[in-house]
Amino acid sequence: MTLALTLVGADPDVLAEALARTEPAVAATGGTVAARATLAPEAHDLRVEGAVRAALRRAVESALVGLPADVCVQPWEGRRKRLLVADMDSTIIGCECLDELADFAGVKAEVSRITERAMRGEIGFEGALRERVAMLQGLPLSALTRCYEARVRLNPGAETLVRTMAAHGARCVLVSGGFSFFTSRVARAAGFHDDRANRLVEKGDVLTGEVADPILGREAKLAALKREAAELGIDLSLALAVGDGANDLAMIEAAGLGVAYRAKPVVAAEADARVDHADLTALLHFQGYAAADFWR
Repeated sequence: MTLALTLVGADPDVLAEALARTEPAVAATGGTVAARATLAPEAHDLRVEGAVRAALRRAVESALVGLPADVCVQPWEGRRKRLLVADMDSTIIGCECLDELADFAGVKAEVSRITERAMRGEIGFEGALRERVAMLQGLPLSALTRCYEARVRLNPGAETLVRTMAAHGARCVLVSGGFSFFTSRVARAAGFHDDRANRLVEKGDVLTGEVADPILGREAKLAALKREAAELGIDLSLALAVGDGANDLAMIEAAGLGVAYRAKPVVAAEADARVDHADLTALLHFQGYAAADFWR
């Protein structure tokens, strides 16, 4: 099988060191580098023949220990995806919206502790969501707008990732265990075609402390990935899923390329690739996009 091995460094000097460490690692697996391409000053592609994917990934990741560089190993064919399904909180944006809303209600510490356990997969997502939202009972609806305007920011590279894939014909969908109030705004800001999320129940001008059924969690995210692929008439191998928490794991495992972005250990251990150092444009480089191809 012909493999694509993509390296993305924190800067060009890191990339140079990563390349120097990688080529001996490729040789150690019995592989040969058939072609090289510079995608950006900090990103490089290698076409590798004669290596086993899992063994090549292990060898390269071991060689890069201690170096701020991210690596992706995948089949060369089909690497440019036609569907992007992305988590929102701590993936496309840099915060957990529920935790930030809780700050406006004066219960951020309590809510954040539950969020961390849920994202690590230590407790069930649905129960944790209901428990946290209950603490928001009576919060004025105006706090949602204030929270969005003051706390919600796209992560570096998020808009470039989404708009570049969309410009090249991919469908881009934001699927979140968070709330539609935020996903609708984030989707519009980043350029997603659609968004799906949970809905906070309102009464008058305050939150009731309830979430409308059904809860969108781990299995619903997987179902959304499958439904979007079916509607496009494509195999899941042509889908890219990215997230950071345990409720993202099922869709990350099912997608042709599942990426863990600054992820919890349970997710990082199972994803096809991790982005721990670069920004979200690394997902474009993983697909073979050069910086010159990026949306501007």
